[in-house]
Amino acid sequence: MKLIPVVLVGLAAGLVSAYDSAENIMDCLGSKDVPTYWPTSTAYPELAEPFNLRLPYKPAVIVLPTVAQHVQDAVVCAQQCGFKVQARGGGHSYASFSSGGKDGSMVINLEEMHKVELDKKTNIAKVGGGVRLGNMAQSIYDQGKRALPHGTCPGVGIGGHATHGGYGYTSRTWGIALDTIVAVDVVLADGSLKHASQTENSEIFWALRGAADSFGIVLNFYLQTEPAPDSLVFFQFGWDNVLTSEKSFVDTVLHFQDFATNASVVDDRIAFGMNLEYGDHFTMSGTFFGSAAEFNETIKPELLRGVPKPTVINTVEDMEWIPYLIIFGGLDNTINVPETGYDMHDDFFAKSITVPEKDGLSHNALASFYRYISKGSPSSYFVIINLYGGPGSAINTKDTEFAAYNDRDSLWVFQNYGEKANSVPGIVDWINGVNDAVIDAQPLTEFGAYLNYVDPSYSAAEAHKVYYGEELYSKLLVLKKKYDPSFIFWNPQAIGV
Repeated sequence: MKLIPVVLVGLAAGLVSAYDSAENIMDCLGSKDVPTYWPTSTAYPELAEPFNLRLPYKPAVIVLPTVAQHVQDAVVCAQQCGFKVQARGGGHSYASFSSGGKDGSMVINLEEMHKVELDKKTNIAKVGGGVRLGNMAQSIYDQGKRALPHGTCPGVGIGGHATHGGYGYTSRTWGIALDTIVAVDVVLADGSLKHASQTENSEIFWALRGAADSFGIVLNFYLQTEPAPDSLVFFQFGWDNVLTSEKSFVDTVLHFQDFATNASVVDDRIAFGMNLEYGDHFTMSGTFFGSAAEFNETIKPELLRGVPKPTVINTVEDMEWIPYLIIFGGLDNTINVPETGYDMHDDFFAKSITVPEKDGLSHNALASFYRYISKGSPSSYFVIINLYGGPGSAINTKDTEFAAYNDRDSLWVFQNYGEKANSVPGIVDWINGVNDAVIDAQPLTEFGAYLNYVDPSYSAAEAHKVYYGEELYSKLLVLKKKYDPSFIFWNPQAIGV
């Protein structure tokens, strides 16, 4: 079977034509019996559909491996035929980089690699590169009542999530998902399959934890689990009177910032996020590794001291581990999602801001932010301001010597998320303005961004600066030239672009 030449124009680089290159890649993959889906395949449209419908790309070929050799062969064929490659674990990339970030890439979809095995002697979980967070959490709990720190959305894939951070409401206690990786099985640009850890292939192990999209395709993660708590506290408060005035908003958030940095009250057992939504809703949700009685006696009075009384939600509840994950996950009584054929999507544009712990948020920045959002938005949106730092935070106990991940000094991380970005004019500009309102009002702060909320509007140079910083990026670039001299692992913001 041959593809129609016009479908392939511009898909491949090199000295051969796009048509010849497409024939070559088909022949190469076919000769090695690699499972492939082409634009003419019946299943192609569903496999190619991204999570973010604003950014649909058309891969030249989608590889659906079931064994490691399929991935190795696909990478070798891509090298020989001049194609760029990206892995797709969960497919939740905000910028559709798991679809290649442009038309014409080879996408290696790992959804068939979804096995989870818990070693009950070491309590290390071997997790396939196509596993989704909800399924992983349920499986390791079922196998040994174990747990891991990770994000709340059950459908997110472990691959991109853990290799580019992996924040969740247990991260101040246990660290981010990246911190739990003790080893990986990875296919490198030359097609070799390596086991990498702190003691074996340690150089590439360091780079993969922070920049895996530029260095290889992780087939298996080995994750150090924690005992799942028998009980912990879920708390949530909501107000309909915080966003009614600039003073109320600024004073409330500054109080929560004072609370978050108060070592006499706050330690590594507590985490929370502030959520602002279209329609003037202001809520706080969080986790406390203790009892509801202790929270109500020692934490809640200080948390709510001097702020308006919660008017719409006032919840403090002891919960078991899986019910706790379910309430944050947002699904109906489960955290399990389909292992293959996952079909949830959104249409959005998002940005992030990392706020250094040494600075925190200033009065001016919060006032500027409030004035901006008070003007109204073209579409629905939400802003989540999550606590990363503060006393005892496990996130900020490591540095770039441990892994190629730079965000180890944030107090807060903003996620600014605008809906219907493909159909409502102006929402992209409006979300950009949210960032500008904060950063321009606090210009001396070295703001950055969180890589798991990847922003496609950044140029490669801007992305390298905000996600990695100059020093870390320089080290990664040296390793990129060493391990991937052809720059086969590519997206618009990859190392070396």
